[in-house]
Amino acid sequence: MEPVLYTQYKEKIVPALKEHFGFTNVMQVPKIEKIVVNVGYGRNHKNKGFIDNAEKTLIAITGQKPVHNKSRKAISNFKIREGVPVGVSVTLRGKVMYEFLYRFINLTLPRMRDFRGLNGKAFDKSGNYSIGIKENIAFPEITADSSDKIHGLQVVIKTTATNKDEGRALLDSLGFPFKKK
Repeated sequence: MEPVLYTQYKEKIVPALKEHFGFTNVMQVPKIEKIVVNVGYGRNHKNKGFIDNAEKTLIAITGQKPVHNKSRKAISNFKIREGVPVGVSVTLRGKVMYEFLYRFINLTLPRMRDFRGLNGKAFDKSGNYSIGIKENIAFPEITADSSDKIHGLQVVIKTTATNKDEGRALLDSLGFPFKKK
């Protein structure tokens, strides 16, 4: 069975975006390629409890085991050497990605404290979108009792859009609650 958001994308969003941008081919219509959920533990890189908590959070939210990311170069101001673990991340694709996105839009974002809409300027020049979340307890899978430490995380949505306008139109049509200008 296909996820609800994917069915909606295929049946309603693709024809609407094709008409709006004047695309001649369905393959020109932007789509979501992958979603990366990331927790950086920075100064807590020596705290085993924090690292385990970040891992458990990502497993609960995404249903996948996270990968540990290591620093590529040494930064003396942050007391980080090359090859030191600095975060954990999960990459979602396919059905799992659309199910996560549906839960994120309809359950997580409304649960965020003082939420008044997403920033419409967080697109890069290629139409990809990045969202920073300050508290992991905004996700319904995480309860305040089960989480030892409250930490932030980042959700990056990689699209096949060629510019900001196409990326914004895609996420708008998927139901992302952007702030009104």
